[in-house]
Amino acid sequence: MSDHLDQRAKDCIAACNDCATECGHCFSLMAGKASTNACPACCIECAAICRLCADAIARHSPFAKQLCKLCADVSDWCAKECGTHDMEGCKRCAESCRRCAETCRKMAG
Repeated sequence: MSDHLDQRAKDCIAACNDCATECGHCFSLMAGKASTNACPACCIECAAICRLCADAIARHSPFAKQLCKLCADVSDWCAKECGTHDMEGCKRCAESCRRCAETCRKMAG
């Protein structure tokens, strides 16, 4: 990552990218399976906002803080939904979503 980003921004970008990857994996595990909640649909929403958020931070978007706040909210939702399943992929997804939400809140201020 570029030297023009502070450590907080680098950490948030890394957490967002990790979350997007785990959400994609969770989606692939859950696709076509019965679910009593929004998993795996939440994974698609979460991965999309995570990628957008990471890109916004990297390019110093004037909307980065707002996107970080939204990303934290979507990540919390996804963590809650995926966290109810016993599958290891869902558990990893929920944990990465929680980390992402935490770092995004720090970026949002």
